[in-house]
Amino acid sequence: MRASRGFTLIEVLVALLVFSIIATIAAQMSSQYIATYERVRDKTLAGWVADNRINELRLQAKLPPVSETSRNLEYGPFRWQIETAIINTQDPTIRRVEVSVAKFRGDGSEPVQLHSLAAFIGAN
Repeated sequence: MRASRGFTLIEVLVALLVFSIIATIAAQMSSQYIATYERVRDKTLAGWVADNRINELRLQAKLPPVSETSRNLEYGPFRWQIETAIINTQDPTIRRVEVSVAKFRGDGSEPVQLHSLAAFIGAN
């Protein structure tokens, strides 16, 4: 009787099944990692954009007037929409500022809101 060498067909199929399951799980994990990274990156940049807008208003010589504005901005590799609402308070020397930041997608659709920030600005 000759000694057989190699794997049987069943052993090869089981090995392929195990490898395919591991490869599928690894692909899903890497996809989730990339999505989480992009979400954290976008939220961080949107927070910086909102902080910058409030600091621009704080650095003005005069108290900003009550208004609502919207503008687009290139920051980092992305386009952002910044909506600013300046609201009166009971104290005439203080304004409430609400900033909402949205990111434009590459497909030309409506921007997605990522961050909002509120602050108070007083007269110098």
